[in-house]
Amino acid sequence: MKVATGLVTGHRPAPELARDAVQAALAAAGMERAENVILLLTRDFIRNPQPAILAAARAAGTLSVSGCTASGLFTERGWRLDQPAAAVLVYSSPSKKTPTGSPILSFSGQGRLPFDWQDGSPRAGLIDADAMAWSNGRTTDNACAETHLPGLNVRMARSSGLRLLGEPLPVEHCQGYELGRVGGHRAIDSLYRALPPELREYPPLHQIAILRQLDEPGIAILSANGDGSLALADTLNDGELITWAIRQPLAAEHEIRQALSAAASPHEAPDFGLMFSCIGRGPLFYGDDDRDLLAFREAFPDTPLLGAYGTGQIIPQGGQNRLFHNAVLTLLFESIHV
Repeated sequence: MKVATGLVTGHRPAPELARDAVQAALAAAGMERAENVILLLTRDFIRNPQPAILAAARAAGTLSVSGCTASGLFTERGWRLDQPAAAVLVYSSPSKKTPTGSPILSFSGQGRLPFDWQDGSPRAGLIDADAMAWSNGRTTDNACAETHLPGLNVRMARSSGLRLLGEPLPVEHCQGYELGRVGGHRAIDSLYRALPPELREYPPLHQIAILRQLDEPGIAILSANGDGSLALADTLNDGELITWAIRQPLAAEHEIRQALSAAASPHEAPDFGLMFSCIGRGPLFYGDDDRDLLAFREAFPDTPLLGAYGTGQIIPQGGQNRLFHNAVLTLLFESIHV
């Protein structure tokens, strides 16, 4: 199959950025037109993305253009967060068959996982609050878009970026969203006991999460209250077990390297990849560069990659589609003829 990416930046959100990105990708793939295009635009395009979508469709010679706006974009060549940009992936496959169980590529700007996406067919993709989304070359009215990528098998790698802080502990009292007692202590004291000593004086609550299960989304801590309770983003039940966890760069980098290695085919490199990351991850998390992107480059040299930073990642998990935050979802695609 033929596949390539393109990433173009400019001083303003002009349709020409999308056109030039498609043309660069077509040239890199040795193609005159593409059967499928995934087009991602920075949030600078939110007010009126349709001209850029049409420019991409004309340049590619297809109406099969899907994607969304996002807080930042990247390809295997680098990332962009601070200026208008368009990133695309173009591909043509000899097969039109979509393998059974292949996830539906999904984009949403609703800020939460749409209710009718939670069950049913597996989905994988990106949510970015207040984003615009499009499929078949046109923006959608409900800011939700979906597409199938025919002719491809897919492997998934998920990285939550969380390091566990101790063993599971029982919830002793939780009223609504207020966690009162855990493992024989006030919630805040239980957290202090789990934290490394250097973090106890000023706990980085924005980097700490509560896990019910290792493969479930973490529950964010919103604030610490004067009575020692913690305000959470979700409810807990008395008696259930939870584990404190923290997001730290070294642990996150180690985890994504392991996840990519486990998902890789032992025989062939993927034809291309899609990576959906969190705006709280990437270079803003690691401080100097996107080490998740670097891990992909090292694991799969010369493999085309298209990615975006958003506020949530849609991941099929345990028979349901779940919304994760501060995670990285990587989809590794290979032709069904491989």
